[in-house]
Amino acid sequence: MKSGKLIKCLNVILKFDERLRLVEQLISVSDRENKMQSISSNEKCKSCYNKIDFAQLFYVLMDEGLLFFDTADQKNNRSKFQFFLENNFTYAGDEGGQSKIKSISRQFSECKGYTYKVKQIKFLDEFIAVMQERKRRLESW
Repeated sequence: MKSGKLIKCLNVILKFDERLRLVEQLISVSDRENKMQSISSNEKCKSCYNKIDFAQLFYVLMDEGLLFFDTADQKNNRSKFQFFLENNFTYAGDEGGQSKIKSISRQFSECKGYTYKVKQIKFLDEFIAVMQERKRRLESW
Protein backbone atom coordinates (compact mmCIF):
# COMPACT_ATOMS: atom_id res chain seq x y z
CA MET A 1 0.00 0.00 0.00
CA LYS A 2 2.75 2.44 0.89
CA SER A 3 4.67 1.78 -2.34
CA GLY A 4 1.46 2.37 -4.35
CA LYS A 5 0.94 5.76 -2.71
CA LEU A 6 4.59 6.60 -3.24
CA ILE A 7 4.31 5.77 -6.96
CA LYS A 8 1.17 7.92 -7.25
CA CYS A 9 2.92 10.82 -5.51
CA LEU A 10 5.94 10.49 -7.79
CA ASN A 11 3.66 10.46 -10.86
CA VAL A 12 1.93 13.63 -9.63
CA ILE A 13 5.30 15.30 -9.06
CA LEU A 14 6.55 14.25 -12.52
CA LYS A 15 3.41 15.57 -14.20
CA PHE A 16 3.73 18.79 -12.25
CA ASP A 17 7.39 19.04 -13.29
CA GLU A 18 6.44 18.50 -16.97
CA ARG A 19 3.79 21.22 -16.76
CA LEU A 20 6.25 23.56 -15.09
CA ARG A 21 8.76 22.99 -17.91
CA LEU A 22 6.07 23.73 -20.50
CA VAL A 23 5.22 26.99 -18.75
CA GLU A 24 8.91 27.91 -18.60
CA GLN A 25 9.23 27.21 -22.34
CA LEU A 26 6.22 29.39 -23.11
CA ILE A 27 7.64 32.22 -21.03
CA SER A 28 11.02 31.84 -22.71
CA VAL A 29 9.49 31.93 -26.20
CA SER A 30 7.31 34.87 -25.23
CA ASP A 31 10.34 36.80 -23.93
CA ARG A 32 12.25 36.21 -27.18
CA GLU A 33 9.25 37.31 -29.25
CA ASN A 34 8.84 40.43 -27.13
CA LYS A 35 12.51 41.29 -27.57
CA MET A 36 12.26 40.80 -31.34
CA GLN A 37 9.08 42.85 -31.46
CA SER A 38 10.69 45.73 -29.58
CA ILE A 39 13.70 45.64 -31.90
CA SER A 40 11.59 45.59 -35.03
CA SER A 41 9.19 48.25 -33.76
CA ASN A 42 12.07 50.71 -33.35
CA GLU A 43 13.59 50.07 -36.76
CA LYS A 44 11.89 51.57 -39.79
CA CYS A 45 12.21 50.75 -43.46
CA LYS A 46 13.95 53.60 -45.29
CA SER A 47 13.01 55.08 -48.65
CA CYS A 48 14.92 56.96 -51.33
CA TYR A 49 11.73 58.86 -52.22
CA ASN A 50 10.69 62.27 -50.93
CA LYS A 51 7.45 62.34 -48.96
CA ILE A 52 5.06 63.03 -51.86
CA ASP A 53 6.65 60.41 -54.14
CA PHE A 54 6.67 57.91 -51.28
CA ALA A 55 2.96 58.60 -50.75
CA GLN A 56 2.27 58.27 -54.48
CA LEU A 57 3.98 54.89 -54.65
CA PHE A 58 1.97 53.42 -51.81
CA TYR A 59 -1.24 55.22 -52.75
CA VAL A 60 -1.11 53.64 -56.21
CA LEU A 61 -0.41 50.19 -54.76
CA MET A 62 -3.31 50.64 -52.34
CA ASP A 63 -5.69 52.24 -54.85
CA GLU A 64 -5.10 49.48 -57.40
CA GLY A 65 -5.77 46.83 -54.74
CA LEU A 66 -2.26 45.36 -54.86
CA LEU A 67 -1.69 46.03 -51.15
CA PHE A 68 -4.54 46.31 -48.66
CA PHE A 69 -5.76 45.84 -45.11
CA ASP A 70 -9.53 45.91 -45.65
CA THR A 71 -11.03 45.29 -49.10
CA ALA A 72 -14.59 45.80 -47.89
CA ASP A 73 -14.17 49.31 -46.43
CA GLN A 74 -12.09 51.80 -48.45
CA LYS A 75 -12.01 54.42 -45.71
CA ASN A 76 -10.85 51.91 -43.09
CA ASN A 77 -8.32 50.48 -45.55
CA ARG A 78 -6.84 53.93 -46.22
CA SER A 79 -6.73 54.75 -42.51
CA LYS A 80 -4.94 51.50 -41.64
CA PHE A 81 -2.62 51.91 -44.61
CA GLN A 82 -1.60 55.42 -43.55
CA PHE A 83 -1.08 54.29 -39.96
CA PHE A 84 1.11 51.41 -41.17
CA LEU A 85 3.26 53.69 -43.34
CA GLU A 86 3.64 56.30 -40.59
CA ASN A 87 4.81 53.67 -38.11
CA ASN A 88 7.07 51.57 -40.32
CA PHE A 89 8.76 53.83 -42.88
CA THR A 90 10.89 56.94 -43.26
CA TYR A 91 11.36 59.07 -46.37
CA ALA A 92 14.25 61.03 -47.89
CA GLY A 93 14.07 64.45 -46.24
CA ASP A 94 15.08 67.79 -47.70
CA GLU A 95 18.42 67.79 -45.88
CA GLY A 96 19.53 64.43 -47.30
CA GLY A 97 18.77 62.30 -44.26
CA GLN A 98 15.81 60.11 -43.46
CA SER A 99 12.77 61.76 -41.89
CA LYS A 100 10.04 60.17 -39.81
CA ILE A 101 6.55 60.21 -41.28
CA LYS A 102 4.47 62.02 -38.68
CA SER A 103 1.43 62.12 -40.95
CA ILE A 104 0.93 61.16 -44.57
CA SER A 105 -2.75 62.07 -44.81
CA ARG A 106 -2.22 65.30 -46.79
CA GLN A 107 0.04 63.55 -49.32
CA PHE A 108 -2.51 60.76 -49.79
CA SER A 109 -5.18 63.39 -50.42
CA GLU A 110 -2.94 65.06 -52.99
CA CYS A 111 -2.55 61.73 -54.80
CA LYS A 112 -6.31 61.54 -55.13
CA GLY A 113 -6.83 65.11 -56.29
CA TYR A 114 -7.21 66.08 -59.93
CA THR A 115 -4.78 68.99 -59.58
CA TYR A 116 -1.95 66.55 -58.86
CA LYS A 117 -2.67 64.39 -61.91
CA VAL A 118 0.37 65.69 -63.83
CA LYS A 119 2.65 65.03 -60.83
CA GLN A 120 1.34 61.49 -60.51
CA ILE A 121 1.79 60.78 -64.22
CA LYS A 122 5.40 62.01 -63.99
CA PHE A 123 6.00 59.78 -60.95
CA LEU A 124 4.46 56.76 -62.70
CA ASP A 125 6.56 57.36 -65.83
CA GLU A 126 9.73 57.40 -63.70
CA PHE A 127 8.65 54.31 -61.76
CA ILE A 128 7.78 52.44 -64.96
CA ALA A 129 11.21 53.34 -66.39
CA VAL A 130 12.88 51.81 -63.31
CA MET A 131 10.78 48.64 -63.68
CA GLN A 132 11.51 48.43 -67.42
CA GLU A 133 15.24 48.72 -66.72
CA ARG A 134 14.93 45.91 -64.18
CA LYS A 135 13.07 43.79 -66.74
CA ARG A 136 15.84 44.40 -69.31
CA ARG A 137 18.49 43.32 -66.77
CA LEU A 138 16.55 40.15 -65.97
CA GLU A 139 16.07 39.32 -69.65
CA SER A 140 19.80 39.72 -70.32
CA TRP A 141 20.84 37.13 -67.70
